Amino acid sequence: MNDLLTTPILNGKSLADLLTLEFLVSILGNVLSAILILMIGFVIAGWLSRRISNMGQRNAHLDETLFTFLSNIVRYVIIGFALLFVLNTFGVQTTSVVAVIGAAGLAIGLALQGTLSNVAAGVMIVFFRPIKLGDFVDIGGQMGTVKSINLNFIELASIGNVQIIVPNSEVWGNIITNYSVYPQRRAEWTIGVAYGADLAVAEKAIIDTIMADPRSLSDPEPFIQVTNMNASSVDFLVRVWCERTEYFQYQADMTRAVKEALDKAGVEIPFPTRTLVMQNAE
Repeated sequence: MNDLLTTPILNGKSLADLLTLEFLVSILGNVLSAILILMIGFVIAGWLSRRISNMGQRNAHLDETLFTFLSNIVRYVIIGFALLFVLNTFGVQTTSVVAVIGAAGLAIGLALQGTLSNVAAGVMIVFFRPIKLGDFVDIGGQMGTVKSINLNFIELASIGNVQIIVPNSEVWGNIITNYSVYPQRRAEWTIGVAYGADLAVAEKAIIDTIMADPRSLSDPEPFIQVTNMNASSVDFLVRVWCERTEYFQYQADMTRAVKEALDKAGVEIPFPTRTLVMQNAE
């Protein structure tokens, strides 16, 4: 028993030395210091994180997504430094810990290449901002409104309000069509009339009907021309600008309004027909 108590087990100190009141008091002091450091670290991390996040929310000209990302980075960095201070309090060589973390990070990185590629793509998306919260986009055939941008994935809400999750690597490495960047959009219609129709009357009915709508913009100038002669129709190509937020409803409304205007003007809108010739076998 005496041999056990006198055998060095920690930094040249025996078990008998470790059981002294002085050593226990020092250990208790280190534990209390570690708890205090962690508490201070979490408080500072939370305070700074909220300040940075609120900065993006208060200013309309700042990108909220970028500031949310920065606030998370600051929070984790401060907590990481607090943990290193705690280890240093207990006499742990932090340089060795950092080296071990680096080696472990390399091994984990090789094992999680797909996940890390999503994180790297997420960083690129946040900093270069090809899309933002609230944008209506098409990413690789997936169309919807951007609801959240995370380091691993993008969340979209489809036109039918269905959640769509797109990994960041698929976003950054794909063609992105963003319908929300520019304030105006150009609506386009192809309208066919019969070969026997008066083209001047048809053209006037079409353009007058569309431009009578207050959502139609006169600048840039509207475009209407005969662009194609199909098997059963002469086609007008019509292009008129409108505000981006009104595009879908505007295009649908004008399609119906033009149909009714052509009917009223007596302009025939043809539909595909087929003529069958019956031949007597005799």
